[in-house]
Amino acid sequence: MRPAERFWISLGASLVACAALFPAPAWAGAPAPATTDGPTVEEQRLSGPVPGEILRRSGFDEVAPGFARALDRTRTAPQAERLAVAEGRRLWRRAVDRAQGRGPDGGDLSRDDDRPLYWARLGMTRAVREWKPGFELSEKQRSALIAAVERSSRGQDSIELPAGQRVKRVLITGFDPFQLDADARRSNPSGAAALALDGTTVQTPAGPARVEAAVFPVRWEDFAQGTVERTLLPHLRPGPRRVDLFTTISQGRPGRFDVERTNGAWRGGYPDNARVSRTETVPVPPGVPTVHPQPQWTSTTLPYAAIVAARTGPYTVHDNTAVTEIPAGATEPVDRPDGPTPGSTAREGGGGDYLSNEIAYRATLLRDAVRAPVPGGHLHTPVLAFGDGNADPATGQVSDPEFVANRLAITAQVRSVITVAVGAGQRS
Repeated sequence: MRPAERFWISLGASLVACAALFPAPAWAGAPAPATTDGPTVEEQRLSGPVPGEILRRSGFDEVAPGFARALDRTRTAPQAERLAVAEGRRLWRRAVDRAQGRGPDGGDLSRDDDRPLYWARLGMTRAVREWKPGFELSEKQRSALIAAVERSSRGQDSIELPAGQRVKRVLITGFDPFQLDADARRSNPSGAAALALDGTTVQTPAGPARVEAAVFPVRWEDFAQGTVERTLLPHLRPGPRRVDLFTTISQGRPGRFDVERTNGAWRGGYPDNARVSRTETVPVPPGVPTVHPQPQWTSTTLPYAAIVAARTGPYTVHDNTAVTEIPAGATEPVDRPDGPTPGSTAREGGGGDYLSNEIAYRATLLRDAVRAPVPGGHLHTPVLAFGDGNADPATGQVSDPEFVANRLAITAQVRSVITVAVGAGQRS
């Protein structure tokens, strides 16, 4: 996190950190640890008025109760797991369809809103946690059910990229809303963009490009357990469906997009959605393809110069080269506007030291480990703020026209950036 970002956080700005084709190592199928003796911190927030209103005004308020009733009708653990996967995928598809204008809107909340998916998923995981089945279910099996809901409702296990040369293949990722203790109304434009673009085809100078998307949690532990690598690895391996370009996306700085040039191997400790802090070198799960020794820095291979030069929308796009490092032989961090110096230790990448930097680091480290010759990196979107007069979470509305217009503009510009990136990346 850069000093300017700390300033915005102090003001309460909603910064977001920012398959079957291959034999799976042990880490790939391991569910993230889940506490099953009570609702998680995130699930506890469901009792507030804001989540209820968002769910009700989107028609997603029946998702969790319907899932709970279906769970009660299962008779074995395998049957329950099949249900968890199917209903998680159904939730993801429903959120994508709603964002892309298909089917009923379910209420008066803007269709592009990412928040119904987030809160409905938490209702589903809470239902699993509170479920009292009529058969024996171990804590490990319950945790596996929760993990199945998490993966499937985030689009992580339903990425379907076409084979062949006629269509370029693009993979993007977004994040959940976060900093919800300060303002439970928050939305994440990266998650909204993922829903709006998943399964769509964009026309680029290199031809049509199919975009597939997934969303990730704002939780340190899930990243340490390999959720990013498990999702991305099958699509970076050689083969007819390997991606032609990927970009992780998160919310970053007010009023601007940033293509982050360099990513750092450091977790800065800012609390996540579970109110957990981690200050340490980014941990790579055992068994994950990686680079040895673990590098302090990774770099984007996105065509940043072309992206910055293009007219992609109302927001300025920056080639962000700044990092914070501990220089070789030194002990104190130093800000570097033009990238790291040889032998330095990472303290902040261009995207800071939170999970936005970490997903960029993990994705590009994985790219380098499997030697995927594809453009890839990280894109930060502008901060999504509420309109004038609606900034106070104690008295404000869950949405307003400016809030919606800005989110739609960010999504449209993400689409334009991808269009430019695919064209430029294929020409280079």
